[in-house]
Amino acid sequence: MVFLDDAGDPGFKFDRGSSSHFVIAAVRFQDRLAAEETALVMKRYRRAQGWRDDHEFKFTKLDKGRVKELLGLVAGCDYRINAVRVDKALIRSGELRAKPESFYNYIVMQALDQIPGLLEADVRLDGHAGREYKQSAIAYFRRQLNSSSRKVARFRFVDSRGNNLIQLADLAAGSIHRAVQDKTDAAEYVRILAPRIEEIWDFH
Repeated sequence: MVFLDDAGDPGFKFDRGSSSHFVIAAVRFQDRLAAEETALVMKRYRRAQGWRDDHEFKFTKLDKGRVKELLGLVAGCDYRINAVRVDKALIRSGELRAKPESFYNYIVMQALDQIPGLLEADVRLDGHAGREYKQSAIAYFRRQLNSSSRKVARFRFVDSRGNNLIQLADLAAGSIHRAVQDKTDAAEYVRILAPRIEEIWDFH
């Protein structure tokens, strides 16, 4: 099982506030039990704070002290993180720069392609886009990833508000993105997650 989310944005309008970097993080579980146990840690933490079960963990909205506390708790769980980090200034493709959805799909594909030994995976992505985009994206991922072996058996777009493990992917992506920002605590989040990080690949 693989859960993906992103940090930064896929746009290239740097003079209008587009982020300089974009990150896709893939949180990977070997089996359903490990996934359920990790989700339970997050659910218990949420309840310990007195929050409702539908309170969403988002890196950009959660108090950073609580982000570090939660990351410390889930760092003891059984999963791996593979991520792609993109300095968007290095992207030369006119199509990728002009079409955020194409750029997003391409980097998601790269993130999945970098996972060693991926086979028959159940992949879930955060997504609120329309049906037509989702169908097109899934067809693209299957075509690109399953050409020589069946790396992915199933793709699903899910609402992050109801999925703890998509929220974990958001926290991982946010942590990795923070490391390229000029913040005094930039390195701390990745350091907490270090036991779970298999690879952060800098796209070039």
